Amino acid sequence: MKRKHILSWVGTAFFCVLCFIWVLPILIVLMDSFKSRTFISLQPFELPTEQTFVGLENYIQAIDRYGFLDAVWWTVFITIGSVFVILLCCSMCAWFITRVSNRFNRAVYLLCVLSMVVPFQMVMFTLSLVADRLSLDTPWGIIIIYLGFGAGLAVFMFCGFVKSIPIEIEEAALIDGCSPLRTFFSVVLPIMKPTYISVGILQTMWIWNDFLLPYLVLDTNEYKTISIVIQFMKGSYGRVDMGAIMAALIMAVIPVVVFYLLCQKHIIKGVAAGAVKG
Repeated sequence: MKRKHILSWVGTAFFCVLCFIWVLPILIVLMDSFKSRTFISLQPFELPTEQTFVGLENYIQAIDRYGFLDAVWWTVFITIGSVFVILLCCSMCAWFITRVSNRFNRAVYLLCVLSMVVPFQMVMFTLSLVADRLSLDTPWGIIIIYLGFGAGLAVFMFCGFVKSIPIEIEEAALIDGCSPLRTFFSVVLPIMKPTYISVGILQTMWIWNDFLLPYLVLDTNEYKTISIVIQFMKGSYGRVDMGAIMAALIMAVIPVVVFYLLCQKHIIKGVAAGAVKG
């Protein structure tokens, strides 16, 4: 018994140390966001003092000078629009290719699964060229591109969950006079809620934090996401504004961290439902 208690305490202590290591960088960034940019470089790991503390000056600088609020608006618009389209289109696609078994649908499913293992670096230059030719270099156009990149994981998880839904429920709805679309929206969609939540969370965290795809596709003279604005802070105006960067990083991280903490239990449920069942 004593040995088990010792192992338990050692495991708990190791877990606490590991958590502290992961959280420490965020705490350092938060601490530095209240310092002047000179002392951020000279004393990055020291607590703010009367000499180094600047209050909310860095946050105001990030908002007023670099247009951080505009970047937040475009990031929210792209994230919500992309996640909505991914959830709607991929769930309908997964339901169809699961219920209608033929070679074409099996090929579509395999292509979706294959897309998850293709590195983005292989297609990014071609993608930027195609996006420019098709005028997809806007917040509306990039939603279509995110649909293509997010379809692999979403279809895979939705297909796994649809296989666990008894087909008799859908047959009963069809006998009662429901059309296929009404069967999907009235019967299948409510049952798929756990997978909807988990896929939505995963896609939201990816799109919100994404830098490379918006940077390659969007016209950065007109549209900037949060990640692009932070990058511009580093190289614009001939200097590196470390104070504004730290403040912008905190404002960018807090929403997604809170969102994840509130929804993390649904990720486990959805992944288990979509990847294990069926």
